[in-house]
Amino acid sequence: MPTVSSVISDFNALSEAQQNIVKSTILSRSAAADLHKYVEERRFINGRACPHCGSVHVVKNGKRKDGTQRYLCRDCEKSFVITANSIAEHSRKPLGTWKQYVNCMLLGLSLRDSAAVCGIHLSTAFLWRHKILDALRTNQDDILLEGVIEADETFFTLSFKGNHKRSTTFKMPRPAHKRGGTRKIRGLSHDKVCVPCAVNRDGQAFGMVSNLARVKTKGLEEVFRNHIKTGSHLVADKASAYQRFAASNGLALTQIKSGRVATPGGYSLARINNYHSELKRFITRFKGVSTKYLNNYLAWHGLVNYSLSKEPNKRQLLLADTFGVPMKKRGADVPRRDPVPLLA
Repeated sequence: MPTVSSVISDFNALSEAQQNIVKSTILSRSAAADLHKYVEERRFINGRACPHCGSVHVVKNGKRKDGTQRYLCRDCEKSFVITANSIAEHSRKPLGTWKQYVNCMLLGLSLRDSAAVCGIHLSTAFLWRHKILDALRTNQDDILLEGVIEADETFFTLSFKGNHKRSTTFKMPRPAHKRGGTRKIRGLSHDKVCVPCAVNRDGQAFGMVSNLARVKTKGLEEVFRNHIKTGSHLVADKASAYQRFAASNGLALTQIKSGRVATPGGYSLARINNYHSELKRFITRFKGVSTKYLNNYLAWHGLVNYSLSKEPNKRQLLLADTFGVPMKKRGADVPRRDPVPLLA
């Protein structure tokens, strides 16, 4: 019979990816009833209300075959379950499987490993990933950075990664780039996607795709307009776009020459440079991210790798977004988005 020490020794001998699979399985052993209770508390945080008409005249209405509690609105006479009007609304998988998948995401498991751990199809794993990230990104609309904020832009090569053979609506705007070839892109051409990002000293971060090629004032306005508090202190490089943006939004501005470590006042771009380094490392793990999904991965990176929240808090946040954000989204809706989600 194996001993505790032998089990630990065997675990340590596994690769990091294999260890994460074991961790995900262990973390998902909590009873489904606990998750049902948590979701119910999240959805009915202000009292029981119908997701269809908003009425509070809601009563229990038996259970489905899988044990899921059903509810009935006495006003509109519509029946619903706790996941109604959420990204899990049309799923017949138990909530425990969704929780297991959330754990897989936090541990950074690949789609194939996540599908194997959760017992779902690979395509389902892909659709669930982006449903959850869509909800997470929607919740990030409330992020408001304040205090000393470091801002800078980073760039990704424009990508149309995906299987477009069956699409009747999408047409490649340029010839496909084949693997194994050499492709030199110098400077900030229109084959580069500009992603302005900002971080503050409290560990909050925000970034989105703005435009192609060089950073623009309009792009900064579209990305940061509602996410940087007036009166904050912006630290950026010497790009003129940041001067115009700071002046029009009531921000104090310190600009640092490229390559300089810090100003006499102690301001630097160390945090935003670290954020960009971690972001590039995170994106590299996926062997290329289609530009139309890039904003989702920015939100994912902000939660998993950059947030100062502890692991249990991140799990609760992701679960809250999965089941608490009002959002109807079918699997077929996921790929139907602008291939280049530009704001400016």
